[in-house]
Amino acid sequence: MANKNASESPETPESILAEVDRKMDQSIEALKRDLNTLRSGRATPALIENISIDYYGVATPLKQIASISAPDASAILVQPWDKQALREIEKSLTKSDMGFNPSNDGNNITVPIPPLNQERRQEMVRMLKRKIEDGKISIRNVRRDGLEGLRKMEKDKIISQDENRRAQDQLQKATDSHTKAVDQVATAKETEIMQV
Repeated sequence: MANKNASESPETPESILAEVDRKMDQSIEALKRDLNTLRSGRATPALIENISIDYYGVATPLKQIASISAPDASAILVQPWDKQALREIEKSLTKSDMGFNPSNDGNNITVPIPPLNQERRQEMVRMLKRKIEDGKISIRNVRRDGLEGLRKMEKDKIISQDENRRAQDQLQKATDSHTKAVDQVATAKETEIMQV
């Protein structure tokens, strides 16, 4: 029944809760992807793969125009498929707020990842906290939408007040568990950033 879409079956508290759970999971996945762009002390392709490059007048994520790898923990190697894009890639990497100083050998771009100093680590932790708060807001927004759906069902006499109350309790439990998951992701990322 959970696989049926809303047009095939009337909404139930269970379908609302399942949808809320799915959307909260998506919020956490989006947050994890976003946090991959935050620099820790190690080189990883995720740090630069979404940097926007002016590719023939079109803003294009780097991963769509080049192969990106991390041959070791202190450098990222960018191998553009179109050598004409080398200069634009280098320019975009230099202009990014990550503090990169790429070098171009005519075929590839090497992006050395300098070790983070204490000040830069603290700045990264502040950015992390902003992203975590955005993730929690996203989860609260999903909760609010679920709550509105349940209240509407009670108002339309589809469910009783008791059923609404029980569903709201489950909704709060789902919200709490997803918020806790966000906190765990945050703690792991902060540890990674602060690791010397």
